[in-house]
Amino acid sequence: MTIQEAIGILMLSPFYFKMSIAERQKLVREYCDFFNNLVKQQGELGGSKK
Repeated sequence: MTIQEAIGILMLSPFYFKMSIAERQKLVREYCDFFNNLVKQQGELGGSKK
């Protein structure tokens, strides 16, 4: 997931706009990391089933 995609999703929450810039940056990084790790894990699980 790109930073732009994450921001687009997170902007759907009204809480996103109540956060400071530093908090938003941290949230975006954590969101991208979580999403990318989840996709990586699913790929590893899918590869082991073959």
